[in-house]
Amino acid sequence: MVTKSKSQSKGDSLPYDLQILQALRQIIRSIDIHSRKLKATHNTTAPQLICLGIIVNSGSSTVTKIAKQAYLSPSTVVGILDRLEHEGYIVRERDVNDRRNWNAIATIDGKALLKKVPSPLQEDLLKALQELPDHEQANITASLLKIVNLMGADSIEAAPILETAEIISGKK
Repeated sequence: MVTKSKSQSKGDSLPYDLQILQALRQIIRSIDIHSRKLKATHNTTAPQLICLGIIVNSGSSTVTKIAKQAYLSPSTVVGILDRLEHEGYIVRERDVNDRRNWNAIATIDGKALLKKVPSPLQEDLLKALQELPDHEQANITASLLKIVNLMGADSIEAAPILETAEIISGKK
């Protein structure tokens, strides 16, 4: 038996399961639209901006440190750094203390890019969430974690970066 929602969004009385799927789809579309705009207007991605931000904030950083801070795999970070270096946003230099390691250092262009691009979508979401009372933040968190559990997606590793294409396909 399908239970109908008491709330009537957009005049529809969709069953809860369809409302949940619709909400998830809206979230995914919002992330995708933001990612495409970022790529089209600034030729960069949210993961690239996050990694560049880590480099700028630390002065220089290794792949391992960036991967830990960005919650990405080191191999993903290497690909991101390759693209940032190709675009002239970073340079890589050997670590003077350990010649096996490379440090990524932001260039003037990289710092300028970080200043001019809009904040990644997750920063806007973070600001909005911080304006909510703690109990509402806890309820949202619990509900989303419950959906992850119900979908059997608990074991899927995911970085806390709101981007679809690069994480799914590994390309950009």
